[in-house]
Amino acid sequence: MAKGIEIRDAHFPGRAPIDAYGNGGFRFADMSHRGSLLCLPSGIHGWDIQEGDPLTVQAFARVLAEAGDIEVLLVGTGRNLRPIPTDLKAALKARGIASDPMGTGAAVRTFNIMLAESRAVAAALVAV
Repeated sequence: MAKGIEIRDAHFPGRAPIDAYGNGGFRFADMSHRGSLLCLPSGIHGWDIQEGDPLTVQAFARVLAEAGDIEVLLVGTGRNLRPIPTDLKAALKARGIASDPMGTGAAVRTFNIMLAESRAVAAALVAV
């Protein structure tokens, strides 16, 4: 019995640098993804958030679940820098994660450098 096309959550099971960003998405590992991304130790996951959406503890649940493997979380907040809300910053800090907000372009560049240095880095990147 044919199953047809199976739609799954976007997920790349590994760590990879971001090759390009813009036009509402990202390129990495010879693939492209439209929308925002979470680059975590478990892999690169599609992230259901858009520029201007609130940065909530719930939106970062997957990051918090992998806390033991992350020392630094780079938060690419879109075209412009937005502060990380106090409750989210506290939730990350309580799990031992330092958070650093910046525009998405700066976050991509910093993530690639830290990844190349084999640092315990993760990134939450809002698509631009």
